[in-house]
Amino acid sequence: MTTIKLYGTPLSGHSHRVEVLLRMLGIPHEYIESASQRMTEEFGKLNPLRQIPVLVDGDLVLADSNAIMVYLVKRYGAKTSWLSDDAVEAAQIQRWLSIAAGEVRHGPASARMSTLWNMKGEIDPVRAHEIAEKLLTMMEAHLAGRDYLATSNPTIADLACYSYIAHAPEGRISLAPYPAVRLWLTRIEALPNFHPMPQSLVPVAA
Repeated sequence: MTTIKLYGTPLSGHSHRVEVLLRMLGIPHEYIESASQRMTEEFGKLNPLRQIPVLVDGDLVLADSNAIMVYLVKRYGAKTSWLSDDAVEAAQIQRWLSIAAGEVRHGPASARMSTLWNMKGEIDPVRAHEIAEKLLTMMEAHLAGRDYLATSNPTIADLACYSYIAHAPEGRISLAPYPAVRLWLTRIEALPNFHPMPQSLVPVAA
């Protein structure tokens, strides 16, 4: 099998969700640090939008972390439960993938970006905190009495949401008021071959 290449950066939750899935599926891969390469002509050929992550598998070049995860499970993880062929379960997984690209991205992820990279001119931190609070309140109620977001098993929906929720305190968003969310994070971290995303060096919320 051709070695898969994953272009990303360690502090990116989008890259992290793909890296975790690769490890959990036991797929050999080469991780290529790309933070300083995104504006190069070479990287632009891989993804004209210059976003990470990008996956290269033979002749296939694929961008967008959620799309990459769907591909990896369909291509290499057919006997796993990371996706579902059941109509209702598949719809629930897709719903949480959309939340990961929407509320998670514009809430906890944006708050973290504003804090870590001083992007207050590009991101409204107050709005990001409002979105995060609404999202976490919804997740807290949703996870009461259930282990995972979409089905009774962990799916790519959990991985898509995990990284930025787990690192929300780096955006000055406390997880203390959300015990069910914190238990869910612990369940994801206990899965075989889980690999943590590095912590930033900035002070975090409790």
